[in-house]
Amino acid sequence: MTATALDFPVPSTLGSLESYIQAVNRFPLLTAEQEHDLSVRFQENQDVEAARQLVLSHLRLVVAIARGYLGYGLPHADLIQEGNVGLMKAVKRYDPERGVRLVSFAVHWIKAEIHEYILKNWRLLKVATTKAQRKLFFNLRSMKKRDGSLTSGDVEDMARTLNVSHADVREMETRMYGQDVSLEPSMDSEEDSFAPIAYLAAPNAEPTQHIENKEREKLATVGLSRALDGLDARSRHIVEARWLNEENPATLHELAAVYGISAERVRQVEVKALQKMRATLAGAR
Repeated sequence: MTATALDFPVPSTLGSLESYIQAVNRFPLLTAEQEHDLSVRFQENQDVEAARQLVLSHLRLVVAIARGYLGYGLPHADLIQEGNVGLMKAVKRYDPERGVRLVSFAVHWIKAEIHEYILKNWRLLKVATTKAQRKLFFNLRSMKKRDGSLTSGDVEDMARTLNVSHADVREMETRMYGQDVSLEPSMDSEEDSFAPIAYLAAPNAEPTQHIENKEREKLATVGLSRALDGLDARSRHIVEARWLNEENPATLHELAAVYGISAERVRQVEVKALQKMRATLAGAR
Protein backbone atom coordinates (compact mmCIF):
# COMPACT_ATOMS: atom_id res chain seq x y z
CA MET A 1 0.00 0.00 0.00
CA THR A 2 1.43 3.36 -1.03
CA ALA A 3 0.97 6.41 1.20
CA THR A 4 -1.07 9.13 -0.38
CA ALA A 5 0.27 12.67 -0.60
CA LEU A 6 -0.64 15.07 2.16
CA ASP A 7 -2.61 17.96 0.65
CA PHE A 8 -2.55 20.37 3.59
CA PRO A 9 -0.53 23.61 3.22
CA VAL A 10 2.97 23.66 4.65
CA PRO A 11 2.62 25.16 8.19
CA SER A 12 5.57 27.51 7.78
CA THR A 13 3.48 29.61 5.40
CA LEU A 14 0.90 30.33 8.12
CA GLY A 15 0.92 33.60 10.00
CA SER A 16 0.83 32.72 13.70
CA LEU A 17 1.92 30.04 16.11
CA GLU A 18 -1.70 29.18 16.91
CA SER A 19 -2.47 28.68 13.22
CA TYR A 20 0.64 26.56 12.85
CA ILE A 21 -0.35 24.29 15.74
CA GLN A 22 -3.88 23.92 14.39
CA ALA A 23 -2.51 23.01 10.97
CA VAL A 24 -0.03 20.39 12.16
CA ASN A 25 -2.71 18.76 14.29
CA ARG A 26 -4.79 18.28 11.12
CA PHE A 27 -2.08 16.34 9.32
CA PRO A 28 -3.14 12.66 9.23
CA LEU A 29 -1.21 10.07 11.20
CA LEU A 30 0.45 7.36 9.13
CA THR A 31 -0.24 3.68 9.56
CA ALA A 32 2.71 1.40 10.17
CA GLU A 33 2.48 0.18 6.58
CA GLN A 34 2.37 3.70 5.12
CA GLU A 35 5.30 4.78 7.30
CA HIS A 36 7.35 1.76 6.21
CA ASP A 37 6.58 2.36 2.53
CA LEU A 38 7.55 6.04 2.71
CA SER A 39 10.74 5.30 4.66
CA VAL A 40 11.84 2.67 2.12
CA ARG A 41 11.17 5.08 -0.74
CA PHE A 42 13.29 7.71 0.91
CA GLN A 43 16.13 5.40 1.94
CA GLU A 44 16.41 3.59 -1.39
CA ASN A 45 15.46 6.32 -3.87
CA GLN A 46 16.11 9.54 -1.94
CA ASP A 47 12.44 10.41 -2.57
CA VAL A 48 12.13 13.90 -1.09
CA GLU A 49 8.34 13.82 -1.26
CA ALA A 50 8.34 10.66 0.90
CA ALA A 51 10.57 12.38 3.46
CA ARG A 52 8.27 15.42 3.40
CA GLN A 53 5.25 13.31 4.25
CA LEU A 54 7.11 11.57 7.07
CA VAL A 55 8.10 14.92 8.55
CA LEU A 56 4.67 16.53 8.19
CA SER A 57 2.87 13.60 9.80
CA HIS A 58 5.06 13.93 12.92
CA LEU A 59 5.07 17.71 13.39
CA ARG A 60 2.42 17.39 16.11
CA LEU A 61 4.92 15.30 18.09
CA VAL A 62 7.43 18.17 18.02
CA VAL A 63 4.78 20.62 19.26
CA ALA A 64 3.92 18.34 22.17
CA ILE A 65 7.56 17.81 23.17
CA ALA A 66 8.46 21.50 22.84
CA ARG A 67 5.55 22.42 25.12
CA GLY A 68 7.29 20.57 27.93
CA TYR A 69 10.23 23.00 27.80
CA LEU A 70 8.30 26.26 28.11
CA GLY A 71 9.48 26.67 31.70
CA TYR A 72 12.91 27.74 30.49
CA GLY A 73 11.53 31.08 29.34
CA LEU A 74 12.35 30.60 25.65
CA PRO A 75 9.80 31.22 22.86
CA HIS A 76 7.59 28.24 22.06
CA ALA A 77 8.03 28.88 18.33
CA ASP A 78 11.82 28.70 18.63
CA LEU A 79 11.62 25.47 20.60
CA ILE A 80 9.36 23.99 17.92
CA GLN A 81 11.70 25.15 15.19
CA GLU A 82 14.68 23.44 16.82
CA GLY A 83 12.61 20.32 17.43
CA ASN A 84 11.69 20.24 13.74
CA VAL A 85 15.39 20.15 12.90
CA GLY A 86 15.74 17.13 15.15
CA LEU A 87 12.73 15.49 13.46
CA MET A 88 14.30 15.93 10.03
CA LYS A 89 17.53 14.40 11.28
CA ALA A 90 15.55 11.47 12.65
CA VAL A 91 13.78 10.90 9.31
CA LYS A 92 17.14 10.92 7.54
CA ARG A 93 18.62 8.31 9.92
CA TYR A 94 15.53 6.15 10.44
CA ASP A 95 15.83 2.50 9.43
CA PRO A 96 12.35 1.03 8.72
CA GLU A 97 13.66 -2.52 8.95
CA ARG A 98 14.50 -2.30 12.66
CA GLY A 99 10.89 -2.82 13.65
CA VAL A 100 10.62 0.44 15.60
CA ARG A 101 8.08 3.12 14.72
CA LEU A 102 9.46 6.49 13.65
CA VAL A 103 7.66 8.23 16.52
CA SER A 104 9.78 6.31 19.07
CA PHE A 105 12.99 6.86 17.15
CA ALA A 106 12.38 10.57 16.58
CA VAL A 107 11.80 11.49 20.24
CA HIS A 108 15.52 11.27 20.99
CA TRP A 109 16.55 13.50 18.07
CA ILE A 110 13.84 16.08 18.77
CA LYS A 111 14.80 16.37 22.44
CA ALA A 112 18.51 16.48 21.60
CA GLU A 113 18.07 19.53 19.36
CA ILE A 114 15.84 21.30 21.88
CA HIS A 115 18.32 20.61 24.68
CA GLU A 116 21.17 22.01 22.61
CA TYR A 117 19.17 25.16 21.89
CA ILE A 118 18.32 25.68 25.56
CA LEU A 119 21.92 25.23 26.66
CA LYS A 120 23.09 27.84 24.16
CA ASN A 121 20.38 30.42 24.77
CA TRP A 122 18.93 30.12 28.25
CA ARG A 123 20.13 32.69 30.79
CA LEU A 124 20.98 31.00 34.03
CA LEU A 125 19.67 33.98 36.02
CA LYS A 126 15.97 34.73 35.72
CA VAL A 127 15.46 38.45 35.40
CA ALA A 128 12.07 38.81 37.08
CA THR A 129 10.15 36.35 39.26
CA THR A 130 8.11 38.28 41.86
CA LYS A 131 5.42 40.87 41.13
CA ALA A 132 7.67 43.69 42.34
CA GLN A 133 10.52 42.50 40.14
CA ARG A 134 8.24 42.33 37.09
CA LYS A 135 7.11 45.89 37.78
CA LEU A 136 10.72 47.01 37.98
CA PHE A 137 11.69 45.08 34.86
CA PHE A 138 9.11 46.79 32.68
CA ASN A 139 9.68 50.27 34.11
CA LEU A 140 13.36 50.50 34.94
CA ARG A 141 14.61 51.05 31.40
CA SER A 142 12.02 53.71 30.56
CA MET A 143 12.50 55.56 33.87
CA LYS A 144 16.29 55.59 33.64
CA LYS A 145 17.33 59.14 32.77
CA ARG A 146 20.90 58.56 31.60
CA ASP A 147 23.39 55.90 30.56
CA GLY A 148 25.52 54.25 33.20
CA SER A 149 24.65 53.17 36.72
CA LEU A 150 21.75 54.65 38.65
CA THR A 151 22.55 57.47 41.01
CA SER A 152 21.24 57.60 44.55
CA GLY A 153 18.65 60.15 43.42
CA ASP A 154 17.48 57.86 40.59
CA VAL A 155 17.10 54.97 42.98
CA GLU A 156 15.15 57.13 45.40
CA ASP A 157 12.76 58.36 42.69
CA MET A 158 12.13 54.88 41.25
CA ALA A 159 11.63 53.27 44.64
CA ARG A 160 9.08 55.94 45.61
CA THR A 161 7.25 55.88 42.28
CA LEU A 162 7.02 52.09 42.02
CA ASN A 163 6.56 51.52 45.76
CA VAL A 164 9.50 49.15 46.10
CA SER A 165 12.62 49.20 48.24
CA HIS A 166 15.95 50.73 47.24
CA ALA A 167 17.52 47.27 47.41
CA ASP A 168 14.98 45.94 44.88
CA VAL A 169 15.87 48.71 42.43
CA ARG A 170 19.60 48.03 42.76
CA GLU A 171 19.12 44.28 42.41
CA MET A 172 17.00 44.60 39.26
CA GLU A 173 19.54 46.95 37.71
CA THR A 174 22.20 44.30 38.27
CA ARG A 175 20.00 41.57 36.82
CA MET A 176 19.05 43.52 33.72
CA TYR A 177 22.44 44.82 32.77
CA GLY A 178 24.65 42.11 34.16
CA GLN A 179 26.08 39.43 31.93
CA ASP A 180 26.09 35.68 32.43
CA VAL A 181 29.57 34.48 33.33
CA SER A 182 30.94 31.16 32.15
CA LEU A 183 32.10 28.90 34.97
CA GLU A 184 35.07 27.73 32.94
CA PRO A 185 37.59 29.75 30.88
CA SER A 186 36.98 30.06 27.15
CA MET A 187 38.62 27.35 25.07
CA ASP A 188 39.89 29.89 22.51
CA SER A 189 41.41 32.19 25.11
CA GLU A 190 45.13 32.72 24.51
CA GLU A 191 45.79 33.73 28.09
CA ASP A 192 45.07 31.92 31.31
CA SER A 193 41.93 33.34 32.89
CA PHE A 194 40.76 33.11 36.47
CA ALA A 195 37.28 31.74 35.83
CA PRO A 196 34.73 31.20 38.64
CA ILE A 197 35.30 27.43 38.53
CA ALA A 198 38.68 28.12 40.13
CA TYR A 199 37.25 29.65 43.28
CA LEU A 200 33.66 28.36 43.45
CA ALA A 201 34.43 24.66 43.43
CA ALA A 202 33.84 22.83 46.70
CA PRO A 203 37.13 21.80 48.36
CA ASN A 204 36.20 18.11 48.17
CA ALA A 205 34.62 18.16 44.71
CA GLU A 206 37.68 17.03 42.75
CA PRO A 207 36.78 13.76 40.94
CA THR A 208 39.83 11.83 42.11
CA GLN A 209 38.97 12.68 45.71
CA HIS A 210 35.49 11.24 45.23
CA ILE A 211 36.99 8.04 43.86
CA GLU A 212 39.44 7.80 46.74
CA ASN A 213 36.65 8.38 49.26
CA LYS A 214 34.54 5.65 47.67
CA GLU A 215 37.46 3.23 47.76
CA ARG A 216 38.18 4.13 51.36
CA GLU A 217 34.55 3.53 52.31
CA LYS A 218 34.61 0.21 50.49
CA LEU A 219 37.73 -0.91 52.33
CA ALA A 220 36.28 0.26 55.64
CA THR A 221 33.18 -1.86 55.23
CA VAL A 222 33.26 -4.78 52.80
CA GLY A 223 37.03 -5.09 52.65
CA LEU A 224 37.51 -4.91 56.42
CA SER A 225 34.80 -7.50 57.05
CA ARG A 226 36.38 -9.86 54.52
CA ALA A 227 39.81 -9.37 56.07
CA LEU A 228 38.50 -10.12 59.57
CA ASP A 229 36.67 -13.20 58.32
CA GLY A 230 39.99 -14.59 57.15
CA LEU A 231 41.41 -14.68 60.70
CA ASP A 232 41.08 -17.38 63.30
CA ALA A 233 38.89 -16.62 66.32
CA ARG A 234 41.77 -15.66 68.66
CA SER A 235 43.51 -13.40 66.12
CA ARG A 236 40.25 -11.70 65.22
CA HIS A 237 39.40 -11.02 68.87
CA ILE A 238 42.85 -9.56 69.49
CA VAL A 239 42.63 -7.24 66.47
CA GLU A 240 39.10 -6.12 67.32
CA ALA A 241 39.98 -5.53 70.97
CA ARG A 242 43.15 -3.62 70.13
CA TRP A 243 42.15 -1.64 67.03
CA LEU A 244 38.37 -1.53 66.63
CA ASN A 245 37.37 -0.73 70.19
CA GLU A 246 37.85 3.04 70.07
CA GLU A 247 36.35 3.77 73.49
CA ASN A 248 38.40 1.29 75.52
CA PRO A 249 41.08 -0.54 73.53
CA ALA A 250 42.60 -3.53 75.29
CA THR A 251 46.27 -3.66 76.31
CA LEU A 252 48.65 -6.50 75.48
CA HIS A 253 48.73 -7.52 79.13
CA GLU A 254 44.94 -7.65 79.40
CA LEU A 255 44.71 -9.95 76.38
CA ALA A 256 47.62 -12.02 77.67
CA ALA A 257 45.63 -12.67 80.84
CA VAL A 258 42.57 -13.69 78.81
CA TYR A 259 44.43 -16.29 76.75
CA GLY A 260 47.01 -17.37 79.33
CA ILE A 261 49.98 -16.37 77.18
CA SER A 262 52.67 -13.72 77.40
CA ALA A 263 52.16 -10.15 76.26
CA GLU A 264 54.95 -10.69 73.70
CA ARG A 265 53.05 -13.65 72.26
CA VAL A 266 49.90 -11.49 71.99
CA ARG A 267 51.95 -8.89 70.12
CA GLN A 268 53.25 -11.53 67.70
CA VAL A 269 49.73 -12.81 67.02
CA GLU A 270 48.59 -9.23 66.47
CA VAL A 271 51.39 -8.45 64.00
CA LYS A 272 50.77 -11.62 62.02
CA ALA A 273 47.01 -10.96 61.90
CA LEU A 274 47.50 -7.39 60.71
CA GLN A 275 49.90 -8.55 57.98
CA LYS A 276 47.33 -11.08 56.77
CA MET A 277 44.60 -8.43 56.79
CA ARG A 278 46.77 -5.99 54.78
CA ALA A 279 47.35 -8.69 52.17
CA THR A 280 43.60 -9.34 51.94
CA LEU A 281 42.78 -5.65 51.65
CA ALA A 282 45.44 -5.17 48.95
CA GLY A 283 43.87 -7.95 46.93
CA ALA A 284 40.43 -6.35 47.24
CA ARG A 285 41.52 -3.07 45.61
